Amino acid sequence: RCAIVAAAMLLGCSCKAFVLPPTGWQKTAHCQNSLDDGDRISSQLQRTINTLVTAAALFTTSLTSPVNIHVNTNEPAITIEKSQAYALNENQLFISDVWFKVTTQYFDQSFNGLGESGWRAKEKEAFQAVEDTGPDDDELVVDAIKTMLSALGDPYTRFLPKEKYEVLTAYATGSSGKAGIGVQLLEDPRTKNVVVMATTEGPAASAGVQAGDVILKINGEDMTGASAEVVAAKCRGEQGQKVDIVFLRKDENGNAGTEYLKSITRAQVKVNPIQTQLFITESGKRVGLLKIPSFSTETVKEMVNGLRTISDDGKLDAIAIDIRGNVGGYMPAGVEAANLFLPARAHIIAEVDKSGAIKGYDADGIGAETSTPLYLLVDGRTASAAEIFAGALQDNQRAVVVGSKTFGKGRIQNVQPLENGSGLAITRARYITPKGRDLHGVGIIPNKETRLCESADSARTCLSDIV
Repeated sequence: RCAIVAAAMLLGCSCKAFVLPPTGWQKTAHCQNSLDDGDRISSQLQRTINTLVTAAALFTTSLTSPVNIHVNTNEPAITIEKSQAYALNENQLFISDVWFKVTTQYFDQSFNGLGESGWRAKEKEAFQAVEDTGPDDDELVVDAIKTMLSALGDPYTRFLPKEKYEVLTAYATGSSGKAGIGVQLLEDPRTKNVVVMATTEGPAASAGVQAGDVILKINGEDMTGASAEVVAAKCRGEQGQKVDIVFLRKDENGNAGTEYLKSITRAQVKVNPIQTQLFITESGKRVGLLKIPSFSTETVKEMVNGLRTISDDGKLDAIAIDIRGNVGGYMPAGVEAANLFLPARAHIIAEVDKSGAIKGYDADGIGAETSTPLYLLVDGRTASAAEIFAGALQDNQRAVVVGSKTFGKGRIQNVQPLENGSGLAITRARYITPKGRDLHGVGIIPNKETRLCESADSARTCLSDIV
């Protein structure tokens, strides 16, 4: 209001009637000339007044709710009315928040070829889908958001219901929260099945569950089509409670094998423990082994402790790091892990963001182990941060990569909370290796490919013909 009055006063006018109630209003503002009839201002000046008042009204009403403004250029009068058609309900505001976060962070500013207008249209479609919804229509809201995000063609940019967000947060920080069965899970993008990636020294391992086993049912509920986060949430619960899980173990050729049922008692387990071992190869070489099931905020500290452990018994002929089944996790941990084995100023990776700007990560050389021969064990489920780690060491010729081609995930996500406890993962950048390789959809080809390094094979077997 003040802006409108001020604009009129600057032009020698007084606002006779201009009232802006908060809702349901329609008022006309007449700016009446205060000069003598003989000195009326020109029609051009009248139009200038209209323009200023319109701009001020637009600014004022944008702070409250959408409006329609009608200007009659033949008279110094403006009609402003509230537009109920464009008022957003709470669910639409929630969708708008998701849309805005993706718009400002997503690495592909063509939005999968939709362009800005096409991407905006997806927001409007989501608005329409929840136009008549209320506070109890969460499922409709989630479906609308998922449909909107699916237009990007990026499975890694996704809405995370509360339980999924909690699982990812626990995975990245290395804390488990509720009691679980001691497994890590991956959703196979080809079959959509949820596969056990690695087992720890926990209830599942004690029950005989192996890496590569597929989870079919939990407590009688079919897990077909369920995401890894949903399956993980159902595996967790109160300590001491039992959970009945039906697994499928494939045969040696990867074909459907045998289904089996296990009743597993939930317990508190560490999410990402690093395991250490010392073994002697057939040629008599002493090899220290670190097995890293995933990357979290605790990984590098545990790696340093693990390196000390395997070195305590004397000089090593080689170090082996097993990242088979490691689906990644906390991206900075992959960078910091590579830093442990590279000399100062060696390139680790480079991020390429939505504007094409490149941010490089280089080794600092502090405390680096750069002399002992190093071997990395990988397979088709090695992905993301684990590929950052392996790609950096392979490109710098610091390590020999052994096994089979890795998964090929070359995108980096921001995982962030939303106001209702759910979360949002947004692909914010792609990364390239020191030699400029984009691993997305391609993966890492090992220096030494071997069929003796499947998930069930020991590290000693993997390296039997190499070290």
